[in-house]
Amino acid sequence: MNNKKKAEKVIKMLEESYPDAQCGLEAEKDPFKLLVMAVLSAQTTDKIVNKVAKTLFIRFPTPESIAYSEPGELKQEIRSIGLYNSKSKNLRLACRRLVEVYGSVLPSDMDELLTLAGVGRKVANLIRGDLFGLGGIVADTHCIRICGRLGFVESKNPIVVERTMDALIPKEAQSDFCHRIVLFGREICNAKKPLCERCFLKEYCCYIKSS
Repeated sequence: MNNKKKAEKVIKMLEESYPDAQCGLEAEKDPFKLLVMAVLSAQTTDKIVNKVAKTLFIRFPTPESIAYSEPGELKQEIRSIGLYNSKSKNLRLACRRLVEVYGSVLPSDMDELLTLAGVGRKVANLIRGDLFGLGGIVADTHCIRICGRLGFVESKNPIVVERTMDALIPKEAQSDFCHRIVLFGREICNAKKPLCERCFLKEYCCYIKSS
């Protein structure tokens, strides 16, 4: 079976197992909130970001409120999140550009998103997929690990994984695919001790065959 056919099977089986999968960041489809929370989520769990966001957006409800805040104000609000020094700096810069260049309207174009401080391809693809329906492979640790185990890609380079899977997964299915991969990675195909005996994708798995 070639990878295109295998991808079709995997997409279908993930959909059957996780029909209601969605972004773990509780941003309510709000562009400003998703931008902020996605930047905060680097090397941090969605659960922690969601908790911090509840009070963060009361104090900083708009891009302007972050853009023109004092450096220490935002830092204080996100101290419980890892890398809070660099994240607070990036968010202030990103929001200032969002306000002054884009009129506080989050762009959908990849190149424009990448001009925002703290936004890499992973965050940009999340935004493009979840907010604008443009697809995008979010090559996070779950995606890289699982797509490798399924034999779709040998490289662990996020850009290589993104481009390889972008060619295999239809645009309209990419966002849901990535959210389902995260759930599958947490519940079954974890990094250290995957539950192979429970895996509904094991017939397509190269990891099991090589173990």
